[in-house]
Amino acid sequence: MEYPTDTSNIFTRFDINIEVARQEARKVSDDVLLQKVANCVVEGDDEEIEDVVKEAMKTKSPMEVINEGLIPGMNEVSRLWDEGVYFLPQVIVSSDTMIAGISLCEEKMGKPVEKKAKVVTHTAEGDIHDIGQVIVNALLNASGFEVINLGADVPVDEVVEACKIHKPIMVTGTALMTTTMTAFPKIAAKLKQLNLIIPFVCGGGAVSEEYVTSFDLGIWGKEASQAPGMAEDALNKASWTEMRAKWNG
Repeated sequence: MEYPTDTSNIFTRFDINIEVARQEARKVSDDVLLQKVANCVVEGDDEEIEDVVKEAMKTKSPMEVINEGLIPGMNEVSRLWDEGVYFLPQVIVSSDTMIAGISLCEEKMGKPVEKKAKVVTHTAEGDIHDIGQVIVNALLNASGFEVINLGADVPVDEVVEACKIHKPIMVTGTALMTTTMTAFPKIAAKLKQLNLIIPFVCGGGAVSEEYVTSFDLGIWGKEASQAPGMAEDALNKASWTEMRAKWNG
């Protein structure tokens, strides 16, 4: 029996693919220092980020470093994620690098960066699979939103209480198991009872558009990468019905 000699379609070195993508990442700034900051984020270089950000802040304001270096770098990471080049580990490491850079800028300013608005995120009660939520958190943080991260396996009432306390513009829920996604309509119903008419974006492997659009407030999140765009819509006062019409169906 003869075996194929070409294994290129069988074995793939994803680490090499990622390294090539990093080398070919798009240029985000004409300024050498700001580009170095962005490169640190794209490469997830949490060891170099401190020196690079401090070097940039010798001639740039902290907000310039954030808005023209750190955030554009994370946007490039988001693009690589969308194109299937980056995976969860790269997104998390890059997000941590960006956050470390922002902390240095905040220290220089003597105050935290003003966030656009709050978004409450959680993984459904009974579900510990929070990978989707982790990505959503990273992308929302990169886009300037304050993430109220409730974590995984969050009881329905805890999600509702967080919405009462924090008054977010949007709430998100992730479920990987069909047995746990039933928490979503319960949350939506309780929010309505309290007159908290907040767009409720639900996603994850177990969740379908048909299911999420069967209850009020629900908007189906097909991809984690949609979260920043949805949050921008909510920030601009789009109603949950308008957001559903735009993002679903």
